Amino acid sequence: MSEATSPLAQPFPAMPPIAGVTLRVARAGYKDWAKGHERCDLTYADLAEGTAVAGVFTRNVCCSSEVELGRANLAQGRARALVVNAGNSNAFTGYRGREAVEAIMAQVAGRLGCAQEQVFVCSTGVIGVPLPRDKAQAGIEAALLAQPCGWEDAANTIGTTDTFAKGATATAIVDGKRVTLCAIIKGSGMIAPDMATMLGYIFTDCAVAPAFLQELLSAANSSTFSCITVDSDTSTSDTVLAFATGAAGNAALQSFDSPGADAFAAALHDVCRQLAHLVVRDGEGAQKFIGITVTGAVSDDSARKIGLAVANSPLVKTAIAGADANWGRVVMAVGKAGQPADRDQLSIGFGGTWCAREGQPLESYDEAPVAAHLQGCEISIEIDLGLGEGRATVWTCDLTHGYIAINADYRS
Repeated sequence: MSEATSPLAQPFPAMPPIAGVTLRVARAGYKDWAKGHERCDLTYADLAEGTAVAGVFTRNVCCSSEVELGRANLAQGRARALVVNAGNSNAFTGYRGREAVEAIMAQVAGRLGCAQEQVFVCSTGVIGVPLPRDKAQAGIEAALLAQPCGWEDAANTIGTTDTFAKGATATAIVDGKRVTLCAIIKGSGMIAPDMATMLGYIFTDCAVAPAFLQELLSAANSSTFSCITVDSDTSTSDTVLAFATGAAGNAALQSFDSPGADAFAAALHDVCRQLAHLVVRDGEGAQKFIGITVTGAVSDDSARKIGLAVANSPLVKTAIAGADANWGRVVMAVGKAGQPADRDQLSIGFGGTWCAREGQPLESYDEAPVAAHLQGCEISIEIDLGLGEGRATVWTCDLTHGYIAINADYRS
């Protein structure tokens, strides 16, 4: 974790334990952290037998073996363990990388007496360096002997350039039972999820059938994790996994016809949204959190793509960094998005103040309230295309000198 905390950081929430989940951390020593400062960099989660699992993964075609094996493992729908390595992404490492992951799966499966396909492995960090099997296996042995830890320790351990630990929790009433969701995530740079995001893990004691859990996670992802960006780069390792232990004792959710399914779906979406926002708030070098709401598009998907075109524009992001009310840059980004848009129907606003309406600057436009809004840390951009009913909200951060400094020194 970085020593300088983001000015947009949120305190780690109080999060209760989840029955059927035991967390442990250890030091595998994958890299020298903070110029020799020792820290834990391997997280291990032991999951009760019968735990359902669902996941979403990166669409980056240069993905890691962890992603490939994780996708394959989802087919059997159950999980007994999760291993997360921080400091080495193990991506673009060929057969050596795959063998390292398979060795971890075999080692944990042997200790638990379960199938290898029920062990999920994720790695994050530098691309192109094979995961050292000896360190990984020693780290797992240390984790298995370690005392159980809390959510914040686990959240800190999965981080790389993160500046604060990220967690979220929610509850719902399902089949007359109170169920709890707790989740942690890491992510700060290389953030433009094209499916999911960096590394995120959601745990619940609710009983949910694997297929329905997958349906719910995929739906939540589309309007949360897939609507954030820091720098327009999609990681080779992006993974979000959801684990449902069933320890709450409710009748397993099978579909939206099951009692409490709507409440659980809402709680899952809320947790995903919280996590997505935390990643943006920890964007490398970020000073401002930006929400971009697009309305009047021909479809929700078109609105999302237009919002991301604006959110990924270096010119828009640097203007926000400098508190410059240059709404012409937003117009430019809308026009380059490759989506239906009509210049003469387009309206642009900041913080609730419209700058231009239906293709023209407003004669009554007063830049003072916009300038004041842009001086703050929470920025909103409104875009109305005037074409249809499609809408979406995406989130990003500004682009500052800090982003360059962090990434210029990333491997040092």
